[in-house]
Amino acid sequence: MSNNPMSNKANVMAIAAGLITAMAAFPTLAQDDYAVVEQRIRELAPNAESIAVSETPVEGILQVQIQGDIVYTSSDGRYLFQGRIIDLDTREDLTEQAKAVQRLELMKGIDESKQIAFEPENPAYELIVFTDIDCGYCRKLHAEIEAYNAQGIGIRYMAFPRAGIGSNSYNKFVSAWCADDQQSALTEAKAGKDPEPLQCENPVAEQYQLGVAMGVTGTPALLMNDGQLIPGYVPPDKLKARLEQMTGTPTAAE
Repeated sequence: MSNNPMSNKANVMAIAAGLITAMAAFPTLAQDDYAVVEQRIRELAPNAESIAVSETPVEGILQVQIQGDIVYTSSDGRYLFQGRIIDLDTREDLTEQAKAVQRLELMKGIDESKQIAFEPENPAYELIVFTDIDCGYCRKLHAEIEAYNAQGIGIRYMAFPRAGIGSNSYNKFVSAWCADDQQSALTEAKAGKDPEPLQCENPVAEQYQLGVAMGVTGTPALLMNDGQLIPGYVPPDKLKARLEQMTGTPTAAE
């Protein structure tokens, strides 16, 4: 994905720099604190493949990344908090910043050739959209795909059947993926027409699992190049305005 690379790179660097600067303002906690917290979390989530403990700008509060989720604990490991940390002075959502960095790592393994793309000739913005064929707002978004493209927004679909692997929605996406004309098959499926049942090697389960790892819980979920996630349907004109605000680069539609 190549939308506004300098702006996206600057956003990523700003996120990382902000986290580093904020954390540097507080004394470093002893590694023993990290070990205690990791042990307590491991007791709660013994099957977690990865647990990463780090500091936050809030003294005495640690951030714990459990695979695709982020929670917080007191430094002694006694109290666990779920929710977001927001800096009221800057209005920055520090939890979302941390998740964006995490998503960027996961995005390194994305294969664009396995996405079903609807894009203008020279998109100003390219978004990965995790979508469910039977989701009402996913269908609404796709019904306006030409309007998004007219705003300079490219949409690259990845599968996220909310009912899970093996569900009816999952099978519909597999059929659309296996069709000779993927765009037409997906468009018809999103219009309510059941696609011809087809089977082939496909990325649907892999994409669903990636969405789960990224913290996607609903659809549509719009993923930007810098790891920021926009949840839910946003009308074409408002989405363009939001993207301009988030990237700081107003761009006229081509």
